[in-house]
Amino acid sequence: MTIKRAIISVSDKTGIVEFAKELKQQGIEIISTGGTARMLQEAGIEVTGISEVTGFPEIMDGRVKTLHPNIHSGLLAVRDNETHVKQMEELDLKPIDLVVVNLYPFRETISKPGVTLEEAIENIDIGGPTMLRAAAKNNAYVTVVVDAADYDTVLEQIKQNGGVNQETRLRLAAKVFRHTAAYDALIAEYLSKKVGEDAPDQLTVTFEKVQDLRYGENPHQKAAFYRRPLPSQGNISRAKQRHGKELSYNNINDANAALSIVKEFTEPAVVAVKHTNPCGVGIGTTIKEAYEKAYEADPVSIFGGIVAANRPIDKDTALLLKEIFLEIIMAPSFTDEALEVLQSKKNLRLLELGEWETRVEPEPRYTSVEGGLLVQDTDIKQISEADLEVVTERKPTEDEMKQLLFAWKVVKHVKSNAIVLAKDNQTLGVGAGQMNRVGAARIAIEQAGDRSRGAVLASDAFFPMPDTVEEAGKAGITAIIQPGGSIRDEDSIKEANKHGIAMVFTGVRHFKH
Repeated sequence: MTIKRAIISVSDKTGIVEFAKELKQQGIEIISTGGTARMLQEAGIEVTGISEVTGFPEIMDGRVKTLHPNIHSGLLAVRDNETHVKQMEELDLKPIDLVVVNLYPFRETISKPGVTLEEAIENIDIGGPTMLRAAAKNNAYVTVVVDAADYDTVLEQIKQNGGVNQETRLRLAAKVFRHTAAYDALIAEYLSKKVGEDAPDQLTVTFEKVQDLRYGENPHQKAAFYRRPLPSQGNISRAKQRHGKELSYNNINDANAALSIVKEFTEPAVVAVKHTNPCGVGIGTTIKEAYEKAYEADPVSIFGGIVAANRPIDKDTALLLKEIFLEIIMAPSFTDEALEVLQSKKNLRLLELGEWETRVEPEPRYTSVEGGLLVQDTDIKQISEADLEVVTERKPTEDEMKQLLFAWKVVKHVKSNAIVLAKDNQTLGVGAGQMNRVGAARIAIEQAGDRSRGAVLASDAFFPMPDTVEEAGKAGITAIIQPGGSIRDEDSIKEANKHGIAMVFTGVRHFKH
């Protein structure tokens, strides 16, 4: 289809002057609106104002300008339909062959601190999506461009053939419908939150692609990585990669798990993760000390793992990290000296996350199931010493209480059934993803070995019977933190008293599947 007439109306004006100049050189008439028209005219490009086409002024602060039959008949007319052609001739209407439109910056508006509902509403585009959808529907005859990245392709085909081929028109139309769907989804999400619709009858969510991945969990699975349009601070989707190979599907999944754990701590903390479960967690007065504790927690499993820190990585810490094989190191930042040390390892991925604040509101968590989607809040529930109920004859010592709260922050992120042993601000044993709780406890105790004496134990859910407490007593564990709530709680309490174990209930469960 030869392109003779175009309409250009863009909020993001990147590259639009150069593109319009090229269109004019090809003899294409340009219709334009408002600020876009002024910019093109100031650049010496002749344009036809929208009011010249509609015979009606732009009114209501620009809210109404393109919503007119003279525009939409030009977009929607089927060029080889005799009735359409006849009506166009009778009403002196002209076809529009090319639409170049991008939309009011709704996302940018609602991301501003303190934005009001009125400001958000004013940045909901009406005419733009209407023109885009009309042109995309009629892609058999009309070329529609919503992304400046497509300007060169369109120009190249116009120069070669006078128009754009059907394959490209269809591809551009598909992009338009994805774009308008994402735009509307973000508006719907924003307004739904405003009125407190947490679980609407219809859920439409939108994500934007970060990158294609070589494969998924396994080489025979296709995969890509997407992010939310307005993600929270300090997350993998917004991380800056400072060095190393491209991230894989499993890298991203594991890195997210490590980051979720390290964000639990306000003191310097380091987390090592393998297969989304922590293998070593440590806190200290410095990030170097925290790493040493995380490493010593399980020096075998950390090999080939992913390490997350909640403080900048300095040279001294980098020198230690360099000594072993790691897939990823991530932190709010790296000193120049640390980068120099770590970048000497060719394939080591370094992710700079930036600073983050403690989340006070959970983000939705989406889990796909065959034929459906599960949606829940992320688990950001926190507890303090004041929330705990001591249920045994012996109360935890001050140090035991500190270690119990430390272990509780970790066990929250271990796959259920989960048990974590801790002492001296580091994990000693982790039992993850077992079919019964006593099995998870035995794994954690075996991993800790002699270090379990004087350690504390955290369980993500209650004990249905006293066997886990019995195993803890045999291992020399001195304190336990668990949710409580079993009909057989009294049996576990009696077993704890038998071994002189202090036990506290949280009243909070942290299942993770």
